[in-house]
Amino acid sequence: MIKIVKSDELEERSSVQKTAESAAITTTVATIIANVIKNGDEALREYTEKLDGCVLESFELSQKAMDNAVSDIDPEFIKVMERAAVNIEDFHRNQVQTGFDLPPKNGVIVGQRILPIERVGIYIPGGSAAYSSSVLMNCIPAKIAGVSEIILTTPPSANGKKAGINGVDAHIISAAKIVGIDRIFTIGGAQAIAAMAYGTKSVPRVDKITGPGNAYVTEAKRQVFGAVGVDMIAGPSDILIIACKTADPVYIAADMLSQCEHGPDSSAILVTTSTSLARRVRTEIELQLLKLPREKIARTAIENQSLIIVVDTIDEAFRISNERAPEHLEIFLDEPFDYLDKVKNAGSVFLGEYSPETLGDYYAGPNHTIPTSGTARFSSQLSVDDFVKKTSYTYYSKEALRSVSEDAIKFAEEEGLAGHALSVSKRLK
Repeated sequence: MIKIVKSDELEERSSVQKTAESAAITTTVATIIANVIKNGDEALREYTEKLDGCVLESFELSQKAMDNAVSDIDPEFIKVMERAAVNIEDFHRNQVQTGFDLPPKNGVIVGQRILPIERVGIYIPGGSAAYSSSVLMNCIPAKIAGVSEIILTTPPSANGKKAGINGVDAHIISAAKIVGIDRIFTIGGAQAIAAMAYGTKSVPRVDKITGPGNAYVTEAKRQVFGAVGVDMIAGPSDILIIACKTADPVYIAADMLSQCEHGPDSSAILVTTSTSLARRVRTEIELQLLKLPREKIARTAIENQSLIIVVDTIDEAFRISNERAPEHLEIFLDEPFDYLDKVKNAGSVFLGEYSPETLGDYYAGPNHTIPTSGTARFSSQLSVDDFVKKTSYTYYSKEALRSVSEDAIKFAEEEGLAGHALSVSKRLK
């Protein structure tokens, strides 16, 4: 059962320690990456057979295979994904930047260009759930940004229960077709990240990798960063809900469980001014857990990672929320827009009792790839900006350089960089 505590009973956040399990993951991933760098496709085949139970003639799905997979999907669900894609595209098109050129001034011209990343790799998890929504959320902003080549990797499965090719869920393939992605590689885990980061005979090297994954995928992204860009180093999913006494405990419990069913390390926190609501939500959580197919996973997250916090004021609730910087923040208060300015740190905000976070996962339009583990204090959800580069340019005429040369030389000399000073002074003779 979830714990209820007063705000003054909250334990101080302990320092993060590297567990033996995480150390083992780090070592395993480093070995996989080194093997892929050295042996390329041979290493990929080795891991695909060992970890996924599949022996593949080719890692890349053919167009015919992709078309056949799409034919197996419920046409109504295709329409649902298409409508979601429209919402996602409408939202992300407003993020497009065009760069700028400052007006010429005394022989000086400076400006900034916005250039798309040339090749992006997107990782989509396999396993017990088909993340077709992640295909839409990652590919659409990349397309809008103007990325010229997008490849997608997803794990194969020898025992896939759903329709698909090489065990790849047909929903993932269908989502890829909707957004115009025509290169899918059936490679999973850390080996897929390594293949995209360094390239193999079959898999092209990309410039940036985005998309969710398990602990091994996340660790692989951390280790290849620098050789390639990554979207973020994501942790477990989390949600925080701020609610007053009039909020509906049924809705709150359902929203908390929607995050906890992601995994046993997910977390859900309710912050409320009402002890009565806290107790009713706790009771409702137990009732809904009994009917949840992923009860065991959700219950572990509820009992070990989640909390109900009772505070004296709404201002205190927002203080706690801003300190924790949740991935998802729901505001169950009357006139919720009145409180939006109180939110300083949150990945994505959902206002009012009819705006469940589920809409953000699939349909509303804002991206569902959101900073976790308190990183919303300094980072943002995935956007078009993640798929572009900003390049400045500078032009000085001879006269303009001469007019600022003393300043530039003085700066260089004060920093002890004589070569920098010479690069200016040589031009003055």
